[in-house]
Amino acid sequence: MSLLAAKQEEEVMAEINITPFTDVLLVLLIIFMILAALITPPGFQKELPNHNNNPSSAKNDPKKEIDIQVNSKGVIFVDNNRTDAGHIYDVMANTSARRGRLHVSITADAKAPYGVIIRILDAAKEANLDDVGFVTS
Repeated sequence: MSLLAAKQEEEVMAEINITPFTDVLLVLLIIFMILAALITPPGFQKELPNHNNNPSSAKNDPKKEIDIQVNSKGVIFVDNNRTDAGHIYDVMANTSARRGRLHVSITADAKAPYGVIIRILDAAKEANLDDVGFVTS
């Protein structure tokens, strides 16, 4: 029996113990998760420029620009003509077909609904108007 015990002690252990390695990786994962939560901001903070503080003295040529205004209630004015979100697609397509590829200038109140702005952007995209600028009031 002592011969058998001596033979087992001489054998090399071929298995690798990965438990300490796994423990270290889990601790590092927890540390990185905590650091990522501390570094990232809590949410999207929007800081739009104020239209009144912008000292633009010369306005662009109105023939080369589609002026879109959106008030805080979501009412849309395209070149001083009132329209709604449902008809903005037709208005943008007609204006683009009549006057060509133009710059779209969106003047929106800071409290304007985002859905209306997204519809205006979508209508401009469908009318192949990709030059869009934003201004707030």
